[in-house]
Amino acid sequence: MNPDQIWQAIDTHRARLCDLLDELSDDEWRRPSLCTGWTVRDVAAHLTMQQMSLGDVLRVLGKWRGSLDRTGEHVARLRAAELTTAQIIAAIRGMIGSRRHNFGVTRLETLIDILVHSQDIAIPLGRRLDLPPDAAAAAATRSLTMRMPPPLPATKKLAGFRLVATDTSWSAGDGPEVRGPMAALLLVLCGRLAALPQLSGDGLADLTTRLSAPAPGSWPETPRAPTPRAPIKEK
Repeated sequence: MNPDQIWQAIDTHRARLCDLLDELSDDEWRRPSLCTGWTVRDVAAHLTMQQMSLGDVLRVLGKWRGSLDRTGEHVARLRAAELTTAQIIAAIRGMIGSRRHNFGVTRLETLIDILVHSQDIAIPLGRRLDLPPDAAAAAATRSLTMRMPPPLPATKKLAGFRLVATDTSWSAGDGPEVRGPMAALLLVLCGRLAALPQLSGDGLADLTTRLSAPAPGSWPETPRAPTPRAPIKEK
């Protein structure tokens, strides 16, 4: 995907997520998301923080909680408490058409963020918010090939498996095969075990065991920096 296509995918998904959020009841906003310890409201508030400048980042660091993950979690929850539901939706919708992204990352991290966190909201509520396979493929490729910061825990655990999409021309890695829809592969790369039932293949049982092993910390895995380790093929 070229830059214009990536931003178009981000804009389209922001709009679709806002439409979904508009439909939610007060109870649904309070329900747990796929991110451990985070409500739907917390995740939606986090998505209002996709255009932080250097000054914004420095202000966030001023609320330091011992690590970037814990600090980000703390700030997102503060924002969830400060903003009304209408303000959260308006903030996300207000970014549509903009080409700004957080200081220190690229548009691809913004793509991963909106795609994955939209599913953190939709899936536990029983809502459907499909991810375009081409956008999910671009996000998965970025997740696997970034160098800094360090790879996500789930991404590292997928080393030694061959991932194959069944709805687009994309594959990565070597080893026992795990196949399924591109969206499900992206979610598993980002630690969302809820997508595992959509996958199949000789490597699925071992991958499930590996991903289910407890890991320290509860910060939801959002786009950070996997290192390259296997050939990737896509359209």
